[in-house]
Amino acid sequence: MTPFQSLFAQPGDPYMPLAKNAPRVDDLTSMPPQEIAALPVELLAVLQHEIDETAKRIKTAKARLDGALTIRYATRAEELRHVSGKDTGTVRFDDGDFSVIADLPKRVSWDQTKLAEMVERIRAAGDDPAEYVDISFKVPERKYAAWPEDIRKGFEPARTVRPGSLKLALVSQEADQ
Repeated sequence: MTPFQSLFAQPGDPYMPLAKNAPRVDDLTSMPPQEIAALPVELLAVLQHEIDETAKRIKTAKARLDGALTIRYATRAEELRHVSGKDTGTVRFDDGDFSVIADLPKRVSWDQTKLAEMVERIRAAGDDPAEYVDISFKVPERKYAAWPEDIRKGFEPARTVRPGSLKLALVSQEADQ
């Protein structure tokens, strides 16, 4: 029976097709990007896969730890905020030799319809609404693409398209088929 061999074998796997002296994920922090870019594509694919898997594990571990900290400290923080007469903000308390800093940020949202009504009232009273509120316009790209050509042409001078961040994935051609 032939053992299973994968490009994504773990370091130290006797069937790993890469040299023992190949850089590992931890080595990347001390390597210049040009040197990493010069590595064989097979090694880059393995490193990318290992980093993605590690990132998933860390994200899961962080979510669990944050959940545990919430279970342990949220009630006490809420009680301290209540005693202080505030719904949000930062409270501090001790747990053994550690200080716990519990920050509950304020998230404010505004009813856009009611704001538009207020802006019109301010304007009707002869005041400048820009002294009270920031006004901005947004056009969802999906809506823009569905507009008739003549309407799109009118809006084009106000539209700027910038590229997003480049995302690259290395996929084995064998796995791609």
